[in-house]
Amino acid sequence: MLGPSLDEDDMIIASPSLSDAIMHFLLITWKIFFSLIPPVKTGGGFPAFFIALGLVGAITAIVGDVAELLGCVLSIPPAITAITLVALGTSVPDTFASVTAAQGSEYADSAVGNVTGSNSVNIFLGLGLPWVICA
Repeated sequence: MLGPSLDEDDMIIASPSLSDAIMHFLLITWKIFFSLIPPVKTGGGFPAFFIALGLVGAITAIVGDVAELLGCVLSIPPAITAITLVALGTSVPDTFASVTAAQGSEYADSAVGNVTGSNSVNIFLGLGLPWVICA
């Protein structure tokens, strides 16, 4: 939500900056897209898990197709496109999430779990789901 940051006493700590407002409106499509995920309390979390997993798979397929098109337009071989664009596009956000998790906890357990989980999803869903759809 775009609004001021509040503390426990509902006092304004900081108002949103211009860059916060611009990013909010640029990313509104993604926010609406991911609002399709039901609350975790619904059905013991299983619907939320499977719908989120499906959305991750769909976005992975979209990223792969866009990278392939970009590689074709720029005359980059498909292997180089896959190694650079797709790998960076799926790993850089995971890196930032792991850094944030490591900085926010006393031990690095959550960061290691985040890396393991995200790489598993990237490999199994990013390779498996498009292969199953194509087959």
